[in-house]
Amino acid sequence: MSSKIGDIKPQFNVKLTMEEMKYMTVFQDVTGVTPKDCIISDELSSIIFIVDNDKVGLAVGKKGSNVKYLAKLFGRSIDVVGWAENLEEFVKNIFTPARVYRVQLIESPNRKLLYVYVDPKDKGVAIGKNGRNVTKAKILMKRYYDIDSVVIF
Repeated sequence: MSSKIGDIKPQFNVKLTMEEMKYMTVFQDVTGVTPKDCIISDELSSIIFIVDNDKVGLAVGKKGSNVKYLAKLFGRSIDVVGWAENLEEFVKNIFTPARVYRVQLIESPNRKLLYVYVDPKDKGVAIGKNGRNVTKAKILMKRYYDIDSVVIF
């Protein structure tokens, strides 16, 4: 069964650890941007910060200066993703700069699958090195939408 993407609302009842709150404080001090959320991913050896979409550039910094500084400080790579209440827009933000032209959610009684259709020229960028961007998308989709799997087409 396919769901209408616009009808799906995110679940924002996440509990932050002390470590995540510490990272969020340092992130805010360095960037001047208050993050909405912080996810520490051991799988990616990364820290993912969710910020208001219009604050992504400020958070990243000129030529990525803030992200580079934070990565050095934390000893992990840093990902900054723009938040969107709309599932399709959020998916587009996760996969930027790849051009996402369609998002389809397939639900069965015991599982939710998200199909992300990208411009064929951008497929490599969307997947990322060693599937990094797909893994990041799976982490975020599970956290906010309880989606089990993300597939790039």
